[in-house]
Amino acid sequence: MDQIGQWLIGAGVVICIVGGIFLLIGRVSWLGRLPGDILIEREHFKLFIPITTMLMVSLILTIIANIIARIWR
Repeated sequence: MDQIGQWLIGAGVVICIVGGIFLLIGRVSWLGRLPGDILIEREHFKLFIPITTMLMVSLILTIIANIIARIWR
């Protein structure tokens, strides 16, 4: 039972961190408008492909995951 409690506490902490990140992302106005993000607008059609934003987020998450993996070894 102790392990289940630890997992639930860990999951709660992760959910709080992710929620905080979403709150902060809403305040970053340049995220999603970087050079390399594609926006195609037509009369009844809008297509947005955030290539550069996806690469930046992927790079940041990879760095964080590597730091966490090195700490836990």
